[in-house]
Formats: sequence, C-alpha cells, structure tokens
Amino acid sequence: MRHRNQGRKLGRTTSHREAMFANMAAALIKHEQIKTTLPKAKELRPIVEKLVTLSRRGGTDLHARRQALAQVKDATQVRKLFDVLGPRYAERPGGYIRVLKAGFRFGDNAEMAVIEFVDRDEDAKGQDSGPTGADDETESE
Repeated sequence: MRHRNQGRKLGRTTSHREAMFANMAAALIKHEQIKTTLPKAKELRPIVEKLVTLSRRGGTDLHARRQALAQVKDATQVRKLFDVLGPRYAERPGGYIRVLKAGFRFGDNAEMAVIEFVDRDEDAKGQDSGPTGADDETESE
C-alpha cells in the first residue's frame, strides 16, 4: 500500500531525485522558464513555490535564506530569489508557477511541459547556462 507516500519516484534514487530537483529549481530561478517532462514539472512546482514563499519573508530573514540555500545549493540563484522574485510576488497570495503542456518528445514520445513563473521576465530566458567545452577552447588560444 502507498498510503501517505506522496510524490513520484521518477525511477531514481532519493539522493539523485533531490539533486535533480535542486538543479532544476536553480535553472528555473535563473531562466524563469524551462522545458522538461510533465511529471518532473508537476513535481518541481511545489518545491519552487515553497522557495518563493520563503523569499517573500524578505532579504533580512537569514533563516529563510539559509533554508532556501539548503534546497537550491546555488548562492547566486538564492540571491536572485530573495532580491528579485521575492519582491515581485510580495503581493501575490500564491500560484507563482505555471505548467503548460508542450507536446511529446521525438525520441521516446514522453509528454513534455514548459514550467515558468507567472509574471516572468522575458529577458531571463536566454541567459548563459555556464561554461561549455567550446568556450574553454577559445579562451586558451
């Protein structure tokens, strides 16, 4: 019986699942819109909404900031969460995230979804996602 066992396992171990959701939450905070499978998006939504609720307490609440940092593990994204997203949704009573169905993936026909913030910043979508192998080669020359 699965009584009181909420959440999907998604075919991963607990540590893998926690790390995956921490990375996805950081990516969603950074880009304010990401594309993933529908079950992952549905599981990510309450995690990020709780983080935004924490950030609404304000930038001076050190305990809330440390709780968010324990979940996301990316100090830059926690800073954005508290400095940008918290004040943006200060007057909103909830429902900061939207999940939209986005068809099916070509390779395995998995149902895809776009998860985004409701009043997102359009400019945040195409931000640099970090170093790649091509960037390292051009810098060394």
